[in-house]
Amino acid sequence: MENRPQWGTRAGFVLAAIGSAVGLGNIWRFPAVAYDNGGGAFFFPYLFALLTAGIPLLILEFTLGHKYKGSSPLTFARLNRKFEWLGWWQVAISFVISTYYPIIVAWALSYSWFSVNLSWGNDPGKFLMVDYLKRAPNPGEFIGLVPGVFIPLLIVWAVTLGVLFKGVKKGIEAANKFMLPTLIVLFLIIVLRAITLDGAAVGLDAFFKPDWKEIANPKVWVAAYGQIFFSLSVGFAIMLTYSSYLPKKTDLTNNAFITGFANSGFELLAGIGVFAVLGFMAQQQGVPVSEVVDSGIGLAFVVFPQIINEFPAFPEFFGFLFFFCLVLAGLTSLISIVETYVAGVQEKFNVSRTKAVAIGGGASFLVSVLYATNGGLYLLDSVDNFINHFGIVIAGLAEVVLVAWVAKELSTLQSHANAISDIRIGGWWKVALGVITPLVLGYMTVQNFITNLKDNYGDYPTSFLLFAGWGVAIAVVVVGFVFMSLKWGKNKLEVPDTREVS
Repeated sequence: MENRPQWGTRAGFVLAAIGSAVGLGNIWRFPAVAYDNGGGAFFFPYLFALLTAGIPLLILEFTLGHKYKGSSPLTFARLNRKFEWLGWWQVAISFVISTYYPIIVAWALSYSWFSVNLSWGNDPGKFLMVDYLKRAPNPGEFIGLVPGVFIPLLIVWAVTLGVLFKGVKKGIEAANKFMLPTLIVLFLIIVLRAITLDGAAVGLDAFFKPDWKEIANPKVWVAAYGQIFFSLSVGFAIMLTYSSYLPKKTDLTNNAFITGFANSGFELLAGIGVFAVLGFMAQQQGVPVSEVVDSGIGLAFVVFPQIINEFPAFPEFFGFLFFFCLVLAGLTSLISIVETYVAGVQEKFNVSRTKAVAIGGGASFLVSVLYATNGGLYLLDSVDNFINHFGIVIAGLAEVVLVAWVAKELSTLQSHANAISDIRIGGWWKVALGVITPLVLGYMTVQNFITNLKDNYGDYPTSFLLFAGWGVAIAVVVVGFVFMSLKWGKNKLEVPDTREVS
């Protein structure tokens, strides 16, 4: 068998997997999704989704990566030569995400610096759009480079590629062993301070107060599955690639449960911290919590600076902590995203890791410069929407359908996982992947098409969406078939022996 790199320790793999799952969405997406879908009542469909889709998908991808010992393209090619396109599709999705994700990390890095003297002033919204991003008046206009975004972007890429150049054990594992614990400690400091603010109890009540009638709403269940799916880094080659570096003797199912519950634990922690400070803001402004709730970029770069301005003590310090947490969460995820196509390029074209990082990371960096222009925000918004809803969701659907229904490999993979794991998976796992997950992802796909065909996303012009939305979603599929047409090296598709050594 080829000399494949491995994680130094089991803890190193688990921390890397958790680091990939814990990203920007945990902090700025989950709290608002939970609040908008029944508050405390949302946790029931959320937990059900975790147990019937999230953890089963993690077990599936951990097992595929461990059994076939390859990047996503090589793994699916070894599973069935006709499935290789799916692996390249997933890798292409990761490539697209890696072009805009570092921009958001770069913003967070800038705002860490801005926190030192609260540079955003009394109107954070105007500061973000006009003073910092220098947003162009219309979508599709890339007037010029924004130095304040481009310089931190260079730093983000330097750190990311520096880690990847060092390899799996000395680079990715070492970075996550530092970044993830640091992120958790710093975020705990923020949460502990947040829950002591005046009005925090009001915010937490709004977050946890259950609206039980929402349990009967199908949209709430879809939202729960959507949150789990997007949050756990499944469906676009990351977990599959990471697990391919595991040794023969490992505990796949236990690792999946640890990763899934750790990610959800951080999301709950984020919800507590976010709604505690939103309650504080609502009380300061004399308005209900519902009027200050936001998510995504608006929450991180507009609402939070407003809250930080009103902090009773050390606003600069807590501002820095918050945005530096975003930087750490973003970097651990970005590293994992780039690793997917570094591994794919390295194996398909039989080049050194250094060359694969330089080619793959370099190409992604060049594309990411587009997002550092005046029109970058429009491009980011559109590409992110389409690559998530028409890339990740459909690729995830294709994965479970091909493995469970076409190849009929669930029983084989179940046996492989059970042979080396303490927690043995039974029939629930096959029902979850063969029935529940495909139905939910299929429903989400249909709804996404209906929504986006009925009205233009974000009211953007059709001409803009044709290249910055639909064009991107179609291009990643085409890339899958183009790369599949290229031949592998001699004996590359032979399945390695991953049976446990007695």
